[in-house]
Amino acid sequence: MYQCILIATDGSTLSRKAVSSGIKLAELTGAKIVALKVVPRYPLSYFEGGMAVSVQDVAKVEQQWAEGAQTIVDGVKASAEAKGVTAKAVTVKSDLIAEAIVAAAKKHKCDLIVMASHGRRGLKRLLLGSETIHVLTHSHVPVLVLR
Repeated sequence: MYQCILIATDGSTLSRKAVSSGIKLAELTGAKIVALKVVPRYPLSYFEGGMAVSVQDVAKVEQQWAEGAQTIVDGVKASAEAKGVTAKAVTVKSDLIAEAIVAAAKKHKCDLIVMASHGRRGLKRLLLGSETIHVLTHSHVPVLVLR
């Protein structure tokens, strides 16, 4: 059925549920997984004219974000491998989250993307998160959205 499943995560509680389901699906189908965390760049334009931010400070924050992201995907990889699923941990630095997810699925020849929706209530519940919608509308492979 599926040969390679990309599991996109941001480390949130809802995302961890999607990770668990993606690993179970890979276990059932014999697929390998690619655990992906997209790391945004530091938003310098937000502070323009407001406060001085040094290049070293920006580099330090981006390094912390990258290390945190690697920890998250390494955890997904370890969980998958504990269940006998072959896994790869990948981080990508990009401000275009959805585009990075779709590009990673293509690069790693994944035939399914698994990701979480945003946990919203009320009127917002009718809408999925904008990144999720973007992945759904731009991906050329099936997308499994979990909530």
